[in-house]
Amino acid sequence: MGQTLYWYFPDMRPTPPPIPTYGLYSDGEAQSSAGFVHIETIAIRSSLHDWEIKPHRHDHGIQVLIVKEGHADVTLDGEQFALPPPGFVTVPVGSVHGFRFRPDTVGHIMTLSQDFLTRAHGPEDPLRRWLTTGGHGALPAPAMARIAMLAGEMLVLMQDWQTQPALIHALAEALVRSLPAPQQADAHNRDDRRLTQFRHLIETHLRDHHPLEFYTTSIGCTPRTLSRLCRARLDCSPLDLINRRLALEAQRLLRYTSASVEQVAQELGFGDPSYFSRFYLRMTGHRPRMERDRPAETSPPQG
Repeated sequence: MGQTLYWYFPDMRPTPPPIPTYGLYSDGEAQSSAGFVHIETIAIRSSLHDWEIKPHRHDHGIQVLIVKEGHADVTLDGEQFALPPPGFVTVPVGSVHGFRFRPDTVGHIMTLSQDFLTRAHGPEDPLRRWLTTGGHGALPAPAMARIAMLAGEMLVLMQDWQTQPALIHALAEALVRSLPAPQQADAHNRDDRRLTQFRHLIETHLRDHHPLEFYTTSIGCTPRTLSRLCRARLDCSPLDLINRRLALEAQRLLRYTSASVEQVAQELGFGDPSYFSRFYLRMTGHRPRMERDRPAETSPPQG
């Protein structure tokens, strides 16, 4: 998502607050900084906020959380789970996330600009898998030892203004590549070049409700080819993928803002709130007005 979300209406009703959108590693407006890499300890920021970072999003930043000692409770796009040590979480661009740590938890939070993905060697590269799809899991002792060493070295180098950015970037890449390889069961989620283009176009034109031909023409393939790729790699149709992403964004807005159902419908390009309500019911199994009453641990639709 490219911008902080706001709603504008001709009757000038009060604008509901957007999902909090932070800069690449601090509060404030979203910003785009090519080649940005930052790392800090969990304690440096969370201890100032009673060891809790409330749900927010980064429209231009990818985050990697490493917990070496202690405990973290994680919220990621509405799902809640515990992260015992040693463990990790990767948070893609735009995902709504929050952390609550046990006091004195030891670990690091690394933030990368979106263009860090250019370091991936192709769509099958685990680096791309972790940073675009996200995930979490346990860290084996050897991987934790290597990651702790890399993170410590990055912290030292960042204090030296003469350090070359290329060295920091190389260490950051080594850290991400030290994460356990994605499970073989996740292989169907790996995108080839055309699926990567398709996902990017969905993000860019999510609110435009273009017909499928718009996407296939932009990608340079036929509707049949795109359908075959989606079925083979993602086990869904292209339209399913678009609708899941729309439903996920609607769920984020309903859960993390005070916007009305009508405002969310308008923000996502639905001209008729009744149609939006039927769409949401079909995609999630319940109407949008029920969303705020559902338990926080309910998993969002996958997109």
